[in-house]
Amino acid sequence: MIKLMLLILSTGALLHAGLTDFKTIKEANQAYEAKEYGKSAALLNSLDTKSPQKQYDIGNALYKDKKYDEAIQAYEKAEGVDEATRLHNIGNSQFQKKELDQAIESYEKALKLKEDEDTKFNLELAKKQKQKEEEQKKQEQKDQEKQDEKENDKEKNKDDKKDQDQKQNKDQKDQDKKNEDQKNKDQDKQKKDDKDGKKKEEDKKQEGEKKKSDSQKEKKPQNKKGDKESGQPKEQKKMSKEDKLKEQELKRLMKKMGQKKTPTMMYQMGEGEKGQRSEDAKPW
Repeated sequence: MIKLMLLILSTGALLHAGLTDFKTIKEANQAYEAKEYGKSAALLNSLDTKSPQKQYDIGNALYKDKKYDEAIQAYEKAEGVDEATRLHNIGNSQFQKKELDQAIESYEKALKLKEDEDTKFNLELAKKQKQKEEEQKKQEQKDQEKQDEKENDKEKNKDDKKDQDQKQNKDQKDQDKKNEDQKNKDQDKQKKDDKDGKKKEEDKKQEGEKKKSDSQKEKKPQNKKGDKESGQPKEQKKMSKEDKLKEQELKRLMKKMGQKKTPTMMYQMGEGEKGQRSEDAKPW
């Protein structure tokens, strides 16, 4: 609550004012009552007097016009009026500007000069408002910290998801490469197995042909040059040659015996041994 002290109520001001100033003061008072605070301040400011009372009333009009900075300047020039009242109004202007620390200081100075219920009420109101704003500021700070934490968590989750996606992509690429390498190994192994299988088949085929050739050679041995193909085994052919020699030897002996006119002697040739004489044969 602003404390008013209009010039129109000041006897001292009226004594020193001329007729024109009295008219201006009256118009300023009427404008103030009509809530035309800017007009009232302008009319008061046009007065030639430099009294502290004029500056105080200008400050009141400016305060009502919500021009708090200009009101404080006017109050500060109003030194000489009731100091407790002047400090009270300065504190009100500071309170309206949300300058609570300055307002509390002004109210406390005013109360040291004079006890006043309005000043006490405004002081307590300013302290409560300051406490409320501090709590609100703390709450806003906590809310901001929570919001920042959420944003940080969101960014962290985003980074974690990005890292996870990158890891998954890397793992997938590694797995694809591993699968491709395994596929190539399997293909190379299959080619090698196919090649080895073909080689084994060829070796087996060649071995079979060789066995067949060897078998045919055993069944049909090749004769020596000049011999007629007899179809008999080599051992059998050798025995036939011995028999032939024996037969030739027998013919030779028979021929020789025939020339000497000796009784014919019978020999049984077999296995290279001389035949024995028959028991029924007669001596000559």
